[in-house]
Amino acid sequence: MSPTSVPSKNSEAAPKRESAGAAPRRGGGPSPLVRFLVRRVLTALLLAVGITLVTFVLTNLVPGDPVAANLGQRALGDPAIVAQWKAEHGLDKPLPQQYLLHLQGVLQGDLGTSQQSHRPVLDDLAEAVPATLELAGTAILISLVAGVAFGVIAALRRDRLSDHVLRVLSLVGISVPTFWLALTTFYIFFYRLQITPGSGRIDPGMSAPPHVTGLYTVDSALAGQWDVFASAVGHLATPALVLALYTIGLLTRFTRSAVLEVMGQDYVRAARAKGLPGRVILFRYVLRSALVPIITVAGLAFGSLLSGTVLVEAIFAWPGVGQYAFKSATTLDLPAVMGVGLVIGAVYLVINLIVDVLYGVIDPRVRLT
Repeated sequence: MSPTSVPSKNSEAAPKRESAGAAPRRGGGPSPLVRFLVRRVLTALLLAVGITLVTFVLTNLVPGDPVAANLGQRALGDPAIVAQWKAEHGLDKPLPQQYLLHLQGVLQGDLGTSQQSHRPVLDDLAEAVPATLELAGTAILISLVAGVAFGVIAALRRDRLSDHVLRVLSLVGISVPTFWLALTTFYIFFYRLQITPGSGRIDPGMSAPPHVTGLYTVDSALAGQWDVFASAVGHLATPALVLALYTIGLLTRFTRSAVLEVMGQDYVRAARAKGLPGRVILFRYVLRSALVPIITVAGLAFGSLLSGTVLVEAIFAWPGVGQYAFKSATTLDLPAVMGVGLVIGAVYLVINLIVDVLYGVIDPRVRLT
């Protein structure tokens, strides 16, 4: 065998070994992003089942007698009426059996019947959730635009007058109690100055727009009812701004810290040394790296806005989830309370899932965790 024949055999075998080793990498399964998303979705499903269990247990641990709260003292003295009421609402069965029936109903889209409105809880929530979603969604949009912009300005003008002013204003926004701000705003701008509209979602005497999404601003625009749209925007502006003030202050301070931390990294200094324009450095390097912690805070803030609007909704007579939850809790309406708990838990699950997906899109390193 000649010396040149040995390399030729090795050169023929090498591509085979390379192709055999490369094939599993090309067709070895889904991409890291897909695997990341599948893991997050499966985790969310398991957490959803856990939410049903926790909601059911905590609701049944609430002190008080739902029978007395719903029947009254006269009917409570009749054992036959009490037994019939318990049988109608499934309270005569053991707790494990009650939970299984509750879980079966949730999987079938049945959250039970409200003991106060005598309507399906799902129908009540279908009216309350869009109202809160419209209010909280508007507040978080205002917060994101204003908070991130103020935080970036404060970071870029560090230790200057504008930075100190924005930091003081953000501290005020975080410190002022939301309920006090809502009361003060309502009293001054509506009662005294009569600048802003009153309570509710639209002016008295106006009919609600045709139901499509449940959001009055969207539905009125789709129907071409611009007078209703203007009224809905006017009624929405004040409570949304009140809710957004705290989140604006939070995002301003957090964005400032995140941007300053990224601006001190070596790759940002290298980009400046290369002579890249400041706008390119800001949007391509600084903001993209700072977005991950900002998205985390924004997601938690949005969940808090959706679940914590009770006092603001009460002051502005906004018929949302907060009002519904308060009335259900004060009357021990257990199906309604559990329905509200499931909705709030589902909101946090969806928000966390969206935040996780954005993590994977923005930072590829997260997909491998």
